[in-house]
Amino acid sequence: MEKSSLRRAVAEVARTALGYVVFCTFALSLAALIVKACAPSQGAIVGMNWGIKCLGALLSGAILIGSERALFKGIAAGVLGCVLTMFLFAAIGGGFHVTPLFCLELPLTGILCGFGALVGGKFRKA
Repeated sequence: MEKSSLRRAVAEVARTALGYVVFCTFALSLAALIVKACAPSQGAIVGMNWGIKCLGALLSGAILIGSERALFKGIAAGVLGCVLTMFLFAAIGGGFHVTPLFCLELPLTGILCGFGALVGGKFRKA
């Protein structure tokens, strides 16, 4: 792989991870307004949080990653985006807590973003 294509791949992964972070931040802030108004149970809040993050990983991979080596770039972008959102929400929330759910969230977002990148790449070719 030559330098220009490696640089382009890294830029694409970074752009996708930032798109994932922006989507999650916006969607979770809207969800926080709903939670404030409705006061659902803790399980419903965790489920809504996971659903938004999984949807963000899938959509960002499908929309922002090109078709060349899409799976690998999608996995890298999903993992990077998950780590960035963890740091962002720790900065906003005032605490840094790694839970067992984060250990599941990290590979799940990588897999979903990689799958989204494959699907998006196939639709762009067709």
